[in-house]
Amino acid sequence: MRRGRTAREIPPPLELQCLTALWILGEANVQAVRDHLASRKSLAYTTVMTMLDRLTRKQVLTRRKVGRSFLYQPVVSRDEIRRLAVRELVDSLFDGEDAQLRAYLNGGLPATAEPEAAAPAPPDGPQTLDAALL
Repeated sequence: MRRGRTAREIPPPLELQCLTALWILGEANVQAVRDHLASRKSLAYTTVMTMLDRLTRKQVLTRRKVGRSFLYQPVVSRDEIRRLAVRELVDSLFDGEDAQLRAYLNGGLPATAEPEAAAPAPPDGPQTLDAALL
């Protein structure tokens, strides 16, 4: 994808579904993408056309006129979108630290993470309701 844009580089879910269909199909018109998506989601022809047009304007797809319709083809690879998505995830949820994501995926706490506050120890004896609420 092109650098220097201010918009989010990861396509929103519906655009991403259309892009995924084109990764599988290679090159296709609106109806072929719509048919491919039909097993998971019923979408209007105009909705798919709008999504493909948006992706074209974002330079994620190219299109060429064949007869009365356009054929769309992805310009961006699935791996490039994955890299962008993982980078966004790391930047937003792991303070930009790849090591924190790795530690999280391995089930451990990252060394730089602050430990969660420990729950207070239960009282030793029975308490009245008022004392327990205070």
